[in-house]
Amino acid sequence: MTVWDRPEPPSRPVPLDRERIVAAAIALADEGGLEAVSLRKVAARLNAGPMRLYGYISTKQELFDLMVDEVHAEILPEEQPGDWREALRVLAQRTRQAVLRHDWMADLLGGRPTLGPNGLAVTEAKLAALDGLADIDTVMRAVETVSSYSTGAIRREIANLRAERATSLSKQDWRRASGPHVTRMLATGRFPALAKAVHDSTDVDAETSFATGLDWVLDAVAAKLTRPPA
Repeated sequence: MTVWDRPEPPSRPVPLDRERIVAAAIALADEGGLEAVSLRKVAARLNAGPMRLYGYISTKQELFDLMVDEVHAEILPEEQPGDWREALRVLAQRTRQAVLRHDWMADLLGGRPTLGPNGLAVTEAKLAALDGLADIDTVMRAVETVSSYSTGAIRREIANLRAERATSLSKQDWRRASGPHVTRMLATGRFPALAKAVHDSTDVDAETSFATGLDWVLDAVAAKLTRPPA
């Protein structure tokens, strides 16, 4: 029985339910990452005894599952765009925005599908966007491909933001600090392609990079979509 199938116990003196528990856990994670979340710390924030939480949640993994599903509610747009490409673009962009608000989510993206109602609704929206445009196996691979790109790009962006916080060096500060070493290495002539990239490429921000890569992935999906015969 999953946490979504298991009924909640009746309320007792301190008002408590899964919604309050998840909200407190998300607040802790937003402040200090997943390592800041424990049933004991959540209980303390709610002024409840830790053992009371076990009536609602059996393990920390269940708590994480509920937290992830709650954030998935932020990903769903109010209205689903009619065009498949725009629908997948909006879902990918809203996923990125949600993870930027809750960067601990980057550690929980990917892996087994989330089975909560909001997570299932996001998956439904992705599949529905491509419904009827190709056979189901092509649709599944297309959704997986877009999701894999989004997950990888988002995790890379979050890793860079965490590095900035950990080192107190912005992207430009880090480049200035590492510049002399990179210059010496490129001067050896061993890395001509890298030298061209460093000297001639256009620097773009993370949002532009994400949007450009997403468009290229959607172009690849479009090339694979064929309407099945009637």
